[in-house]
Amino acid sequence: MPEVRIYRPAKNAMQSGRANCRHWVVEFEPSDRKQPDPLMGWNGSRDTRGQLRLRFETKEEAVAFAKREGYAYSLTEDRPAKAPVPKNYADNFRFDRVG
Repeated sequence: MPEVRIYRPAKNAMQSGRANCRHWVVEFEPSDRKQPDPLMGWNGSRDTRGQLRLRFETKEEAVAFAKREGYAYSLTEDRPAKAPVPKNYADNFRFDRVG
């Protein structure tokens, strides 16, 4: 029975937007190890499911898909984001500043 991972992708560190973080992703675990190609030396595998990523609007849809298709799944809940600490330039010159 193939195993899938269900998770919500993290925010891209190179951009400030959260465009690709809204959907839940179903990704198949590798079932075959990668082997070097004898001619070119590139890593490859006969497992074509490793190239497949399915996106769902909600977590419930992703779990329902895994159950309907008979896949064992591991669900990774996303952690709540920390609230940003407000910073002021004037705080650098406060009289009670330590340092």
